[in-house]
Amino acid sequence: METHVVRLIFTTVIMSLGCLVQSDASTHRYKSGEEVPLYANKVGPFFNPSETYAYFDLPFCRPDNMEKKKESLGEVLNGDRLTFAPYKLEFLADKKDAKVVCKKRLTKEEVAQFRTAIALDYYIQMYYDDLPIWAFIGKIDKEGSYDPNEFKYHIYTMFHFEIFYHKDRVIEINLRADPYVTANVTNDEEVDVEFLYTVMWKATNIPFEKRMDKYKMSSSLPHHLEIHWFSIMNSCVTIFIVMSCLGTIYMRVLRRDIYKLAQDEEFIDNQEETGWKSLHGDVFRYPKCTYLLSSALGCGTQLLAVVVAILSLGVLGVFQPYDRGVLPTALIIIYAITSAVAGFSAVSFYHQLEGSNWLRILLLTGGIFSCPLFLTFFFLNTVAIKYGSTAALPLGTIVVILLLWVLLALPSLLLGALSGKRIKSEFQAPCHTTKCPREVPPQRWYRSIIMQMALAGILPFAVIYIELYYIFASVWGHRIYTIYGILFVVFILLLITTALVSVAMTYFQLAAEDHEWWWRSFLCGGSTGLYIFGYSFYYYFSRSDMSGFMQTSFFFGYMACVSYGVFLMLGTIGFRACLLFVRLLYGSIKCE
Repeated sequence: METHVVRLIFTTVIMSLGCLVQSDASTHRYKSGEEVPLYANKVGPFFNPSETYAYFDLPFCRPDNMEKKKESLGEVLNGDRLTFAPYKLEFLADKKDAKVVCKKRLTKEEVAQFRTAIALDYYIQMYYDDLPIWAFIGKIDKEGSYDPNEFKYHIYTMFHFEIFYHKDRVIEINLRADPYVTANVTNDEEVDVEFLYTVMWKATNIPFEKRMDKYKMSSSLPHHLEIHWFSIMNSCVTIFIVMSCLGTIYMRVLRRDIYKLAQDEEFIDNQEETGWKSLHGDVFRYPKCTYLLSSALGCGTQLLAVVVAILSLGVLGVFQPYDRGVLPTALIIIYAITSAVAGFSAVSFYHQLEGSNWLRILLLTGGIFSCPLFLTFFFLNTVAIKYGSTAALPLGTIVVILLLWVLLALPSLLLGALSGKRIKSEFQAPCHTTKCPREVPPQRWYRSIIMQMALAGILPFAVIYIELYYIFASVWGHRIYTIYGILFVVFILLLITTALVSVAMTYFQLAAEDHEWWWRSFLCGGSTGLYIFGYSFYYYFSRSDMSGFMQTSFFFGYMACVSYGVFLMLGTIGFRACLLFVRLLYGSIKCE
């Protein structure tokens, strides 16, 4: 067990760094008549991507030997349950005459099982030489009637495999169900069924290296790219508008005030300070709950590092379509490794704010995001177990993830915290903080934190709105997303917009003589995460056909975790930008 875990950790670390362990090329070379592996994977409702079940949970023909493929961590996380299928698809062996897979008598319970699956639009998924194939298991014959009681349910019993090859390698495979060869499963009675299949091999000039290109073409179609580029141009216009507003504020207001303050000191002493100028003795007063703010900033910095690393690997071409489990594996490993970033950022900032209980910060930083994530996971895993879905992780996989957390994430977190503790840096405040805090004057309703968060999140959300639909359609649907370059550009624009909007909100707050900007800058920056969670409701009820308790709980459970992660990450960006702005602003005037 220990040897297996060590090997698994080593392999997944290599994969996450981009040096993926690819299958040996010789395993994809075949001789005429040699059997090519065909794995039956899973079945499930087409509109509920999280609700998947093992292929043989339905009463299909079973092979004599139910041998399962050894799966990697990523494949298990992806819900794959690969088992050798009973179809024989030898290399270059045509089977134009229908071959019998099996003959069986379906019981009343099995007939009802198939009928329910057809009513829910169940599809099947297989892998042939690591190439994915799909097909629906049956059809509903409505015969012009709108009464569900009069519908006829038929399962497909004949499948046609069309396989393309180049020299000694498999390039492409298509699976087509024959709509005219079916078995009627409308009534609760036993049915005799004969499952058949044919195989046709065709030559192609497509080289082996490009056989996955067809799976990522949908993301690169011209009309799709036009939409993505339109989104980027829209984001650039948004940033230009925000920068113009900030430039106007600086040139006409701040620059004038700074110039006046730089004049004769005797003249200044006779003037009553108002607005942001009156806050120089309070603006750097440490906020409440410094330990919580430090932990949130540490975790947000870690999540930023994770997203940048994942997008960078995507741009480098590490995540190819249907490389099973590579993305979730890389995500887990990178998150564990970057725990050092979280520990360092949180503890070093906490020490700058004259904090001393660094162990408390360490524990809070390690659990501020991972604890809600683990609680959500264990609840959803229990739901998946109750449904018998392949989305439920086996106990062994859970143990491996916990070991990765204990052996990799926690040491990284501790190492980063110790490094942050040793750095004896002081908080750089250009102004002296007075002993007695200044009272914050009453604010109008539109200056409340709720209103500022609502306003601050609109523009950053507008930057990612179009791209967000394609991401949702990929994660919670069957669309393939491969244009990581455009996604990286949109992500950079999101960070810039968040920083600019947070700075603007902080200036308006200081201009109203409210010096408690620390937490508000974080909350305003992270408010985009709340908009994303709100968008998930719109997508679920208006743009998708998902239904059922399991799919609903999976969708909103994991979207809550994702939105919370975005909140922490963008909140960190907003706070860091505002901290820099406040330092530069008050560093440009003479403060006693």
